[in-house]
Amino acid sequence: MALDMNNFSTDMTKKEAVYSEKKIRIGFIGTGGIAHSHIKAYLNQPDVEIVAACDLIPGKAADFLKEYGIDAPAFESHKEMLDKVEMDAVSVCAYNRNHCVCTVDALNHGLHVLLEKPMSVTLDEAVEICRAEKKNGKIVSVGFQPRLDENMQMIKKIVQSGELGRVYYVQTGGGRRHGIPVSWSETFIENDKAGLGAVGDIGCYSLDLVMNALGNPKPLTVSGRATDFFGKTPEAYAEVGKPECAKKFSVDDFASAYIRLEGDIILDFRISWYMHMDTSGDTLILGTKGGLRIPSTECWNGTFDKPMTVYHDIAGKPVQTEIPLIESTADLWDKKIRSFLNAIITGGKAPVPTDEIIYNQAIIDGIFRSSELGREVTIEIPEI
Repeated sequence: MALDMNNFSTDMTKKEAVYSEKKIRIGFIGTGGIAHSHIKAYLNQPDVEIVAACDLIPGKAADFLKEYGIDAPAFESHKEMLDKVEMDAVSVCAYNRNHCVCTVDALNHGLHVLLEKPMSVTLDEAVEICRAEKKNGKIVSVGFQPRLDENMQMIKKIVQSGELGRVYYVQTGGGRRHGIPVSWSETFIENDKAGLGAVGDIGCYSLDLVMNALGNPKPLTVSGRATDFFGKTPEAYAEVGKPECAKKFSVDDFASAYIRLEGDIILDFRISWYMHMDTSGDTLILGTKGGLRIPSTECWNGTFDKPMTVYHDIAGKPVQTEIPLIESTADLWDKKIRSFLNAIITGGKAPVPTDEIIYNQAIIDGIFRSSELGREVTIEIPEI
């Protein structure tokens, strides 16, 4: 029987945005690079008012608001901002190391949170966020905008359709041949700020790509290795002219892991900021009835630019079916912000909920524990 392409037709019916009669008051915790993507999308929404911003670096939040013509107070302390300004929600765009404390403090002030990825640095921090979210009855949506891309959604649709049969093995990852991100900010490579390197920056995207498609099965064990062979060498920064970054580098630039998931699924993962290879391989999802190949990218933070392929059998003969690329119909950042706002207005579930992303964080946490111990580790997620 041929693959039924009707199973994979694109639903072009757009979900109507739900707009608030009152302006939704938004504050910013952290005004670095990613905050600019947030604010541009917020300013495209007719029912949003930016009411405050804060940043640890003196003057940075004020400059951020001024750049976008916003007359609102600026602070150096997120706690002072939360105490002094009436808000409905915040975007947490702070350093990874500060994600947990800023998010928990905002939740304890009765605010909804759009939290940039990664959710946190450690699993313990992710659990703390989830507990604060549950206690305060607010939502936290984690910043995985690729989930809203039509091609990414097609991956989940294919897997969940049953066309691949029972999935038993997944290979995912990606990365850059040369690409330690220091051209505009060096905070990515500093452990006291980022906490995580390539794994937290782009690896979390590739993990979410497949975990979401699989229905977020619980991770059980991890055998992983994280390394820093390149980041500590001046040669790694030759193209950006910043050899001094080698002395600042204190995170991972490559990692690989073998992860056992609930449902007897094996997840084979690798990610890189720097490697002597053009790609670490396409993403593969193998099932008992068919296999799906998804073309590799450097980051998985948007969409991909080549068609996917399903490999299967017809009448006992191996065939392959190309899944046409879907043309993007809207900016992913606008979708990310609008879906968060819609959830606030309707009281619905977060677009990218913490009860799913905590598995992503548990895997990341497991990779580093395993790497440090030199053996496989068991993943245990405490009760929320």
